[in-house]
Amino acid sequence: MSDSLRQLLTGDQVLSVPGIYDGLSARLVEQAGFKAAFLSGACLSFARFGRPDMGIVSAAEVAESVAVIRERTPMPLIVDIDTGFGNALNVQRTVTTFERAGASALQMEDQLMPKRCGHMRGKQVISRQEMVGKIHAALDARHSDETLIFARTDALGVNGFDDALERAEHYLEAGADAIFVEAPANLEQMQIIGERLGSRTPLIHNLVEGGQSPVQSADELQALNYRIALFPASLLHLFIPAAQKLLAQLAQSGHLNELRNQMIDLATVNDLLGADELLAAGKKYQYE
Repeated sequence: MSDSLRQLLTGDQVLSVPGIYDGLSARLVEQAGFKAAFLSGACLSFARFGRPDMGIVSAAEVAESVAVIRERTPMPLIVDIDTGFGNALNVQRTVTTFERAGASALQMEDQLMPKRCGHMRGKQVISRQEMVGKIHAALDARHSDETLIFARTDALGVNGFDDALERAEHYLEAGADAIFVEAPANLEQMQIIGERLGSRTPLIHNLVEGGQSPVQSADELQALNYRIALFPASLLHLFIPAAQKLLAQLAQSGHLNELRNQMIDLATVNDLLGADELLAAGKKYQYE
């Protein structure tokens, strides 16, 4: 049985958490030996809907994805809930629904809808007081203390570093189980965040290819007193160019002979996904 996310965060090593978006990506992350996964709102929007990360995906669609992934793996699952999908009352319904679907932690940000990817320009944020109210609402709505509430602030790119740091303090005081100051502009800012907050709460950081992170590895985050290293889009950032390469080859030549040695086959996919185990389980219910 997997350790709970709360248990994992009591360790002294940075928790590296790849981003996922469906059952297959969850299976790959689990088989690679990771202890937790992150259902990235951005990647869900990219992969399932072919849309940018701009708040287009609904709460019901994310909850359905959580349930599908939870059916496939017991691995702790951090779920991106954007702004909580509305005001404090909406947040409460979101928490109840997502917790029931199988989320281990819910990550909520203080952006104003329609939200944007944390590394995009043009973001807006709600007031600190409104976000504190939404954190309280989330904490009141959860049924289990094992369901964690992570608070993210996007204020740095809107109001500056001092406001982001002040918000982080208030969100921690409100009871958030971890704090995420999105998109620090430089290493000095990350050092200040780590020194001021890292000994009091788990700190989260996004490692996004093409994003604005001053660091690139979990080891660097460990030295800065951070606890969770999210790699939210890395799988897709590799899958997309691989798919484009395959499709270009197929369109040009009508075959994939030159790429076959880079591909797995159907039997390997079935083995990866546990077809034999499923067939064996089904035999228990066959009549003689």
